[in-house]
Amino acid sequence: MVIQRIVKPKTQQGKRVLESRGPKLLENNKKTMVMKGAKTSDAVSKALKDLYSMKKPDAVMLSKRNEFRPFEDETPIEGLSSKMDASLFLFGSHSKKRPHNLVMGRMFNHQVLDMFELGTEGYKGFDSFKNSKTAMGSKPCLIFNGTDWENSLLYKRLKNMLIDFFRGPVVEKVRLVGLEQALTFTLSEGRVYARNYKILLKKSGSKKPRVELEEIGPSFDFIVRRHKLGSESMYKDALKVPRAIKVGVDGSYSLLC
Repeated sequence: MVIQRIVKPKTQQGKRVLESRGPKLLENNKKTMVMKGAKTSDAVSKALKDLYSMKKPDAVMLSKRNEFRPFEDETPIEGLSSKMDASLFLFGSHSKKRPHNLVMGRMFNHQVLDMFELGTEGYKGFDSFKNSKTAMGSKPCLIFNGTDWENSLLYKRLKNMLIDFFRGPVVEKVRLVGLEQALTFTLSEGRVYARNYKILLKKSGSKKPRVELEEIGPSFDFIVRRHKLGSESMYKDALKVPRAIKVGVDGSYSLLC
């Protein structure tokens, strides 16, 4: 018989780390792990670096290359998720069979909830656009174009995960002048066109400014090669809201005191 012992932290720092990883009524911003496979192309390496920059400060880039393959064995991903206390991950690889490959996924209780293998094409990074960028940690406006996003469970889940991945920090209100970035995802005939824009507010001669969009990158197209969707019961558990939290009409959360 194996007796499991509860090891208590010996230092204040260890206590704070355990408390930060424990369950909360209002969760922290989701942390993302960015990882390289055994082999990556130049396009994949640039994509990982640029998407990591977009996710800062709620992201960690793992420098070591990894031999595992997420769709064949989820255990290494789940172990790293528990160790890093991360609920999102991005894994890049490249092979003859699956060139310029990105695997994007999310966790629930440090188990893979769902993940998507994306075959990317035509990647253009930040360095391809010679203009000013948005501030680190800015909250983007997410725009999904195309009716196909709601026509199948696959694309509904993909849309939901992209929102999870790129939504940025959770805030109660956003000022108009604080809205600096727009991310668009256009789905057409099974292909997704991802573009990133800087929002420019110009003088219009009235109180309302004229809005212009300036592409700043990254920019790429992708198709879904493989996917793994969590069960309906697991997905419902992930969406549960504790009774001590009140959900507002705008989807915001607040504590009931």
